[in-house]
Amino acid sequence: MLAQIIIAINCLSVGLFWLLLFAPAVYSQPSKAAGSAEWDKLVEAARKEGKVTISLPASAELKRQIEEQFKKRFGIEVEVFTARGSAGVRRMADEFKAGVRHFDLHIGGSSSIISGMLDEGIIDAIEPWLVLPEVRDPKQWWGGHLWVDSAKRFIYMFQAYLPESIWYNTDLVKPNELRSFDDFLNPKWKGKIGFLDPRTPGGGDSNWSYMWQVKGEEYLKNLAAQDLYIGRDQRVLAESLAKGRVAVMVGNTYYSFMPFVKASLPIKPLPTLKEGTFGTAGSGNLAIIKAPAHPNSTKVFVNWLLSREGQEVFSRGLGQATRRIDVDTRWLRELGTIAAKDSMSVDYFWQIENQSEEKLDRVRKPAAKLAHALLK
Repeated sequence: MLAQIIIAINCLSVGLFWLLLFAPAVYSQPSKAAGSAEWDKLVEAARKEGKVTISLPASAELKRQIEEQFKKRFGIEVEVFTARGSAGVRRMADEFKAGVRHFDLHIGGSSSIISGMLDEGIIDAIEPWLVLPEVRDPKQWWGGHLWVDSAKRFIYMFQAYLPESIWYNTDLVKPNELRSFDDFLNPKWKGKIGFLDPRTPGGGDSNWSYMWQVKGEEYLKNLAAQDLYIGRDQRVLAESLAKGRVAVMVGNTYYSFMPFVKASLPIKPLPTLKEGTFGTAGSGNLAIIKAPAHPNSTKVFVNWLLSREGQEVFSRGLGQATRRIDVDTRWLRELGTIAAKDSMSVDYFWQIENQSEEKLDRVRKPAAKLAHALLK
């Protein structure tokens, strides 16, 4: 009897070992997670369409990872258009109005989606496109399903974090020299502060509006008098900081600086200032074009993107934090990014965020109006 018990325990241990060994591999395959002929039929129809056309933030690393990983998983091509959000949105809106159906979906910052897509009536409600149980289940997401638009239908927010959007050149700045927004007004930094153009939607706009909210218009007038180096090309701005043309850069985030970080150039995110920072989804907002050119491939891509695997790819490609509970985001602290799900309540996030439709109307629009008046 004792021998039989020992054998049984050993068999159970071996079985448990193999289960634990292969469980992650099984879990990571969204194509199997639905467990239904309906999903298999959808994937087959998507393969017949052959591709999905998407608009992404201007990150070469993210583009490469998404193209490779999605095709590897499903055998479907991803045609990627990368540009600053406002430029991509403008192109999609113009094509839609002209009756052209080239793009299927857009992923990016909220303000350009709201002003260029939601207000233009060119995007579809998202929930009908969600198929996989692990995507549809609100318990898989910190805060449940969260939305940018007030109707809670059209712009899905799959990320939430405190951003690393002020960076400095370590050869030119000691971090203790810039511990408050007030320190940016020191004559020492005149002509040495770069800023992603706050007159257009994006990270520059987000930071400028936060300054408007916590410091007021007089502060921004004094900041503008510092001869800010304004630009819209994030790559050029990142290079300007890395090569010491400016000492500090406001508005760009990790994915713009990634090539220079990997090259060990002297740049780092500035520790959070005394005035704190805002909450955002960064580039983690999803909008689907009405009547997309490749509806089946779009549905497969959306469910892959919002699966555990897709969120891991996106988070690591951009250095931004997903809201999925089952994806580790603690490593992002090394980049200066603090995931909301690791550090705060959902209620607190909504207090400090500045990217929702409501905050766009109440905070960002008046701040942008001031930017247009001051920065000519």
